[in-house]
Amino acid sequence: MWKKIKKLFFILILANILFIVWGKFFNPPITLTQIGGLLEYGKLKRDYISYGEMGTHVKKAVIASEDQAFFSHNGFDYKAIEKAMKHNEQGKKLRGGSTISQQTAKNVFLWQDRSWIRKGLEAVYTFIIELVWSKDIILERYLNSIEMGRGVFGVEAASEYYFNKNAKNLTKSEAAWIAAILPNPKKYDPKNPSAYLKRKHSWIMRQMNNVNLK
Repeated sequence: MWKKIKKLFFILILANILFIVWGKFFNPPITLTQIGGLLEYGKLKRDYISYGEMGTHVKKAVIASEDQAFFSHNGFDYKAIEKAMKHNEQGKKLRGGSTISQQTAKNVFLWQDRSWIRKGLEAVYTFIIELVWSKDIILERYLNSIEMGRGVFGVEAASEYYFNKNAKNLTKSEAAWIAAILPNPKKYDPKNPSAYLKRKHSWIMRQMNNVNLK
């Protein structure tokens, strides 16, 4: 029995290693979050594109919105985590401190919840992809797999869904609208923005001026 358990454990580790290495060259065939969206909404709008096909505006907008230290941290933004912990301790609405690298690890390899098991695995995968993948690859995987609406995944599908154009052709304002719906794309709609979303859009537009793509 113990030998079978060790064998199974070894197979799982090997499969994960192969999947991580494979992911350096290819986008995931499908993710657990995408399966969940398909089951919940009966549709899966997704169109993987290369890093170069994404254009500049949407990259800057998402980095400005989600993780302005993306190119300088090692996968974990400890200042953002500390701020999030202090904010949450005050009993306010929960705020996350996850980086784009952490969100990529979650979106590509794991599932969506707040359990300690998932967070622990997320940390492991984040550490590994920061070592094995480049920042451009991490950002490409993130922008292709991130949920951008009900059954809509990735910036290309979001660009087509909200603005009827390719991601590379988005204006600065349109890219900021797409970034503004993160991290709650099921709640917010750039076609019918709330006052909060309008304020966030304006903030992202300003912050995009501070983002330099490496």
